[in-house]
Amino acid sequence: MDAQSQADKRLVLADQYFEAGDYYTAAGLYEQFLNPVVKQKMPAGFPLNSKKNRQGSTGNQVDKLDIIYKQAESYRLANYWLQASAGYKKCFEKDAAKYAAGLYWYAVCQRSITNYPVAEENVNSFLTTYAAGSPYQQAAQQELETLQFIKSQTTRPDSVLYHIEKINTSFGNEKGIFAPVATIGNQFLITSTQTDSIVKPGTNPFHNRLFFSSFTNGNMQNIEPVNIEGIDSTLNQAAASISSNGNYLYFTQWKKEKGRTISSIYYSLKKENGWNNPVSLSSVNQEAYNSKQPFCSADGRYLFFASDRPGGSGQFDIWYAPLQQDGTTGEPVNAGALLNTARNEQSPFYHTSSNTLVFSSDRIPGMGGYDLYTSKGWNTEWNTPENMGYPVNSSRDDLYFFAPEKETLLNKAIISSDRGSDCCLETYAVSKTAKKRMVTGVIRDCRNDEPLADAKVVMKDATGKSLQATTGNDGRYKFELTSDVNQQELFISKELYKEKTAGITAEANDESDWLTDVVSNTSICLEKKLVIKPETVVTLYFDFDKSQLKDRSTEQLDSIYTVLMENSTATIQISGFTDGRGTEEYNKVLSDKRAKTCADYLIQKGIDTRRISFESFGACCPVEMELINGRDNADGRSKNRRALINITKD
Repeated sequence: MDAQSQADKRLVLADQYFEAGDYYTAAGLYEQFLNPVVKQKMPAGFPLNSKKNRQGSTGNQVDKLDIIYKQAESYRLANYWLQASAGYKKCFEKDAAKYAAGLYWYAVCQRSITNYPVAEENVNSFLTTYAAGSPYQQAAQQELETLQFIKSQTTRPDSVLYHIEKINTSFGNEKGIFAPVATIGNQFLITSTQTDSIVKPGTNPFHNRLFFSSFTNGNMQNIEPVNIEGIDSTLNQAAASISSNGNYLYFTQWKKEKGRTISSIYYSLKKENGWNNPVSLSSVNQEAYNSKQPFCSADGRYLFFASDRPGGSGQFDIWYAPLQQDGTTGEPVNAGALLNTARNEQSPFYHTSSNTLVFSSDRIPGMGGYDLYTSKGWNTEWNTPENMGYPVNSSRDDLYFFAPEKETLLNKAIISSDRGSDCCLETYAVSKTAKKRMVTGVIRDCRNDEPLADAKVVMKDATGKSLQATTGNDGRYKFELTSDVNQQELFISKELYKEKTAGITAEANDESDWLTDVVSNTSICLEKKLVIKPETVVTLYFDFDKSQLKDRSTEQLDSIYTVLMENSTATIQISGFTDGRGTEEYNKVLSDKRAKTCADYLIQKGIDTRRISFESFGACCPVEMELINGRDNADGRSKNRRALINITKD
């Protein structure tokens, strides 16, 4: 009897399913061989229920551990990590030399089910003892890097700002829903797995199909199949998008052949009740290569998609192509090497209102599987992509991002992930509370730039809402921002200083803290004001041979005016003086002008002339010597060119 006839028929069939990429069915057939059900009758036509056939018994030809290992491989490739983990562990423990790779895969499975300490312990054990010469050595080193990245992410303080909740369905689809995109109102276009009504022997009965569903109160409800004429039921349809004008439906169709997925993008024209026969998007698809996951930008200009076509950076890359009026596209363009890597970039979503591309990648480092990344930009000009981090990303596959236009990216987002599932993608609502925003600055003295303590700072926004703070010894104030920083106005006051009003001019924006952003306002300085009280004598100084008021003098007179207004019975006497140069007659006229200038200033501000008297003294009564040892004392002369103002309160 030849080797093929000796093999158990279930193993032959299981291997066929494995080679065809139907790993879950293969795992079930391996299970039936390993743990046959006694006296179980095999229903015709469905291999999952086949039983052990004595005629096909393997005898001693097959090592049972080999079958367990292949079953573990099947479960892993079908994303049943818990079952795969048990199989790998069993094989490694029974024969560590033969199944050393099982230790590596066991660590991967443990990471996938969030047992991170166990995963790290076992991947380190593999690297220490079994990695030399193993084809998995580099992969194990990358897995360790993944675990270290996970550790850095799961300890992020800002995780408390996120709220993630699974979106349930009212229609109970067996395999969940994924890749949702909004169409009109609360209607979404989704992908879900459907069981074929007619099961053909040797054919996977599960296929992905497109549906419409309404998103209400956090649930997907009222599922309806997307009506596409002439759809090929042997193919899978998924990851769809509708053009911004509603005229064209773009979607991925694929099938598996010999373990390889072959995918292409199709488009269909809107008709009265559904969509016309789908047509291959030949401007995007390329023979012998895959194109998938189309997304139409909200402005109607571009179709983004993922493809492994030539001209990229590695495996699957993000591409885009200009949309035409007839539903076709122009020449596809690779989004560039900064965005794409040697690994896979998939499931693009472009948020037009924030100029942000969101996509999935299995690049290293990440949290495992596919992670979601963001990059601001357009065409081939992109910022360096940033991992969206935990808890948006998990240790499993996180793909298919959606966020409404004119909302912040993480206000009402939806993602697809298999984090809470045995095998399959499900859909989660994601929201993030905005970080606290603070504005801070320093109040200083204009004369010496020293910080001012005890200054009162009031911040008002456009609605009139106000907050108040008092500066400390460092002159610093701080407010929490609840609206646009550019809509704030500051009112600053301090005893003995002039009040000031100023807007906020940010000189720095510190976003390094996980929970709080801090806007630093430019320094604001206050000028000291002269405060004059009744019974105070005020001295004003003049330039040589001049009677015009200096800036400092007007400040002094403004303060005298305030005193006179606050004390209605107060009066002032102004005395004018000159230095000793000039004739006595000339100096008498000049000192008179100086006294009169002060009086006129106050009268023009509204002070009654009856409250003001003035007298001219010329060069009389110098306060400083103008000659010292026969030499001119210029500083002394400047002190004598003055006007004295006496304030009295009746």
